Amino acid sequence: MAKNNKKNKITYESEADILTVEASNKPIDYAMEIGNVVVHFTKKDEPVLFEILDASKFFVKAGTVMKKGGAFKFFQNQKPVFA
Repeated sequence: MAKNNKKNKITYESEADILTVEASNKPIDYAMEIGNVVVHFTKKDEPVLFEILDASKFFVKAGTVMKKGGAFKFFQNQKPVFA
């Protein structure tokens, strides 16, 4: 099995309060928004880019939820919206 040494590129735009994680440099075909998270995909449905909107609030809320019962409770009520 080939080892993947590629590191994700992570950037934060403080004025917009958006954290971006670039998982791949493949072309983006479409995006899906789940709450304050936007995931961009290739034509083959591979995730390429993750954007966390209102990132500072997201991480405060995520930390609180993790202490109270885990990630499942955080995401179970989120409805996907196709962009």
